[in-house]
Amino acid sequence: MLSMAQMAWALEPFQVQDIRVEGLQRVEAGTVFASMPVRVGDEYNDDKGAAAIRALFALGLFKDVRLEADGNVLVVVVEERPTIANVEFVGTKEFDKKALQQSMRDVGLAEGRPFDKALADRAEQELKRQYISRSLYGAEVVTTVTPIERNRVNLTFSVVEGKPAKISEIRIVGANAFSESTLKKQMDQDTGGWMSWYTKSNRYARSKLNADLETLRSYYLKRGYIDFRVDSTQVAISPDKQSISLVINIHEGERFMVSGVRLEGNYLDREDEFKSLVKIKPGQPYNAELVTETTKAFADHFSNFGFAFARVEAVPEIDREKNLVSFVLQADPSRRAYVRRINVAGNERTRDEVIRREFRQYESSWYDGEKIKISRDRVDRLGFFTEVDMDTQEVPGSPDQVDLTVNVKEKPTGSVTLGAGFSSAEKVTLSFGIKQENAFGSGNYLGIDVNTSKYNRTLVLSTVDPYFTQDGISRTLDLYYRTSRPYSYVVDDREVDTSEMYKIVSKGASVRFGVPFSEEDTVYFGIGAEQTSVKSGQFMPMYLLPYSGKSNTAIPLTLGWGRDSRDSALAPNSGRYQRLSADWSVAGDLKYIKANYQFQQYIPITKAVTFAWNTELGWGKGLGGKDFPLFKNFYAGGLGSVRGFEQGSLGPRSYCYQGESGAPDNCSSYSYLGGAKLAVMNFELVAPFPGNGNDKTLRWFTFVDIGNVFAEKDPIRAGELRASAGIGLSWISPLGPLRLAWATPLRKKPEDKLQKIQFQIGTSF
Repeated sequence: MLSMAQMAWALEPFQVQDIRVEGLQRVEAGTVFASMPVRVGDEYNDDKGAAAIRALFALGLFKDVRLEADGNVLVVVVEERPTIANVEFVGTKEFDKKALQQSMRDVGLAEGRPFDKALADRAEQELKRQYISRSLYGAEVVTTVTPIERNRVNLTFSVVEGKPAKISEIRIVGANAFSESTLKKQMDQDTGGWMSWYTKSNRYARSKLNADLETLRSYYLKRGYIDFRVDSTQVAISPDKQSISLVINIHEGERFMVSGVRLEGNYLDREDEFKSLVKIKPGQPYNAELVTETTKAFADHFSNFGFAFARVEAVPEIDREKNLVSFVLQADPSRRAYVRRINVAGNERTRDEVIRREFRQYESSWYDGEKIKISRDRVDRLGFFTEVDMDTQEVPGSPDQVDLTVNVKEKPTGSVTLGAGFSSAEKVTLSFGIKQENAFGSGNYLGIDVNTSKYNRTLVLSTVDPYFTQDGISRTLDLYYRTSRPYSYVVDDREVDTSEMYKIVSKGASVRFGVPFSEEDTVYFGIGAEQTSVKSGQFMPMYLLPYSGKSNTAIPLTLGWGRDSRDSALAPNSGRYQRLSADWSVAGDLKYIKANYQFQQYIPITKAVTFAWNTELGWGKGLGGKDFPLFKNFYAGGLGSVRGFEQGSLGPRSYCYQGESGAPDNCSSYSYLGGAKLAVMNFELVAPFPGNGNDKTLRWFTFVDIGNVFAEKDPIRAGELRASAGIGLSWISPLGPLRLAWATPLRKKPEDKLQKIQFQIGTSF
């Protein structure tokens, strides 16, 4: 550009009568005129010429600019930069091409933009750096610029990725208290295993190494090694760039025991309350995690009294001669605060009011940490969000005020679900449903469930308004039409086709209301009307003859209670869920009472591992001297019950059909009845998938199921319970939630029908 400026300075000053631009192809002449500091009528001189050249180069549109004089006409001669016609990537398998093209577009390398060689060089180096972050140290990137007609260029990044460098060795030098193998197990990076193809745990990344070093530091600090430190790390790559060796040098120090804990500062005359929150125990090894939990518990307790800015510090007093450490918990509650404003962020679909009505902390009220936690948990239990976080910000100029912001990350709440199970005997059964848990962002539920399986065909329309009244009373409306055929019918030791067999048809409607009595407790009540009929068909069992050929009506009253203290509806890690419901048919042809109780407990083993326990009990009894209606029976076996057994196949059987004579022992046919009594227990140990960190979207579980159903007049006998165990995978996939389980029976009888593999998948929209 200096030579260009010298050409401009060579011009003698003159009065500019006109300005002419030469060399333009795509750039508008107005763009040049608007950028130049020289106008018609001005006197041209060297300073103005140099300023004009700088301004035109600054546009980034030209690779050459000259100023010439034709009499009193200033001639601007430009050479435009080539325009990018296309950006292409060849050989990129590790990265998505569309994502790469978007990243190039963000830095200015896109179709229609002027080509900048320096920018392309930087993009090439950045692409190499990205490959190195994926352990592809041998990746080669070549940038090719191909000129084409009309002063355009095609830009091609050709990549030879090569094979990723894998960690061949990890050494931890200086470890004495714990074995090297024990410490390596704490790290996410390793030298490879049977799942490395998926987890990529044997690929080196600096960010992963830093995380592993922090994990090691935490491991030692939790076990009393207060002076632990990482002295250095060495990363060596082989000449062929295919293997990496890691050496971590650590200093353990001595192990320290806690000698005592005392409180200092202002504890609001509630020292006993705060002392009960201390998790640091004298006589035990120093544990940094317990120290952090104690200071956090103190700060949270202060916040319950409005002190949002309380400062709590655990000051260690170390006796290195005796390897003892004591802690002084110093507290300063600072000033009391109240909430000025509550903001909601991240909700693109869900209306603000749906979130705000779950809050128990109100604006212009004293800051209350316990109410804020309850509010956060209530929002999370809506099930509309994958993440719910609370942020507290001080209000500038108002030291006694804070603003609260609830940040949510929405998940798709509408879904098309497909459920299926298969076995060698059952073939495949399907169920289909459409539901919207957050219809139009209102928080209301709308659902259509359609089951087109071999045995049950169902059409259910449901709607739930969780805030039918401003006080939080919910209303549920159901309309349904169900037809069911026997789960299985066997004649002469062969399973017959159920398509031409008898069926049970039920249709009805119900309305229920839920009244909240506390933050966790809700009482339900409602009424319904139902009509059930039995349509004759082949092999109709004898037990259905009293119901055949007529409509059987029932008017059931519903009464129930629920309590939910889970920390999340999507992936609970702690808390409890209970539900008790009863239907009492007080009028109509069918008089009965049917009760169901469900209990779920989630116990955190660690932050990532959860033990889950589910119990479900059911009981039914006929009233007015009548038996309990058989088509109201409970069923067990299969998904949601005792896995490993075919759907609904457990419990009593019906022998003989209409027209077949003889005692049950002489009959050649039977079907599954279900039972008026239900007892099911499920135990699961849920953990993140190996190598997937603490990601709750992909988890595996092991389980044990126990249960069965029993006839109304039979007692629940432990000897009749079936049991199974297995493993499974739970994945909140881009297509929706998927749950796959493989089960093997632990306790079975020869007549049981088995179903070892079951899965359920939903497609979100």
